[in-house]
Amino acid sequence: MLYLDHAATTAVHPEVLDEMRPYFGEMYANPSGAYEFGADAKAMIHCVRQTIAQSIHAEAEEIYFTSGGTESDNWALIGVAEALRNKGKHIITSCVEHHAILKTCEYLENRGFLVTYLPVEKSGEISIQKLKQAIRPDTILISIMFANNEIGTIMPMEQIGRLAEQNHILFHTDAVQAYLHETIDVKKLHIDLLSASAHKFQGPKGVGFLYIREGVAIAPFQHGGSQEKKKRAGTENVPGIVGLGKAVSIGMRDFEKNRRHVSEMQKYLMSQIERRIPFCKVNGSITNRLENNVNISFRFLEAESLIILLDMEGICVSAGSACSSSNPGISHVLQGIGLPEELARGTIRISLGAENTMEEMEFFVQRLVVLVEQLREFSDEYQSLRDIQST
Repeated sequence: MLYLDHAATTAVHPEVLDEMRPYFGEMYANPSGAYEFGADAKAMIHCVRQTIAQSIHAEAEEIYFTSGGTESDNWALIGVAEALRNKGKHIITSCVEHHAILKTCEYLENRGFLVTYLPVEKSGEISIQKLKQAIRPDTILISIMFANNEIGTIMPMEQIGRLAEQNHILFHTDAVQAYLHETIDVKKLHIDLLSASAHKFQGPKGVGFLYIREGVAIAPFQHGGSQEKKKRAGTENVPGIVGLGKAVSIGMRDFEKNRRHVSEMQKYLMSQIERRIPFCKVNGSITNRLENNVNISFRFLEAESLIILLDMEGICVSAGSACSSSNPGISHVLQGIGLPEELARGTIRISLGAENTMEEMEFFVQRLVVLVEQLREFSDEYQSLRDIQST
């Protein structure tokens, strides 16, 4: 199998699995236990907080464990909204956010909050000028993703953060795709809240974290015990947290090496596909994008058919996130960047991992060239165009 869908999930790193294994068996204590057995588990959890904090230049006490990116996004938005509703009820986000943000905004709108959905440029970036214009006296939160999960475009984070800080507005970012792919300094970028999920960087599924800057007003997300400073009750997922911490350690250790390797494969794919397959278009910013993302559209074919043919050859790619209900078959992100429907319907997302090789990229391009041509044989428009060109 050739796996090229790392933006969807990643395999657990063998070192992560080894680190987690004892916590399913002999080290099974509840961290809240009033004995040394429990204290050992509690100490390990604190070590993981320190590791994560180091990775984003935060403090250990500002790291809160969650079940993953969706919960972190929900907590950030709902928690801030509930805590600051007497100050204002206006939230700003973008039209290309993950559904964990968009659906939460919809939930808040149904409860009396007002949400501005900023449009994006063709590159997928928001306009800082339009963000300035959207700010109101009652704006309490700006939530803009660090990098888009479909097209890989990186947002102008420092400008957004600085603008939020100047206007005394909290700034949250969904960094699920960017964390451990991009250098993140929450202080330099003026980030108040940040979401991440372990399974995107070779950690286990079902665990993640929310960074909450000290002093940020946020309501508890789960009620019960005193875990997570009484903000997120429930017995900690110790094996998951241990795996998260090990995955972060490995990600920091191998950051530069992985980045160079993946970037090399990305550049090869983008250049070879554009050179060898006519009538295609790379989506998102060419220069300001995640190094593991290649989102590309092919005219004269349906992406679903191409994905099936690739799957039959053991190659895994995706069409991106779930489709927009307002236009079935075309994602809200591709609509947001104004991609013509003909191209949008032929769009696939290729997302790379450190374990992929240049030999795999060469094989993939070879098969992609053949399969695209096979599918285009069924397009009368393509055949007519080819006939015209041949004459």
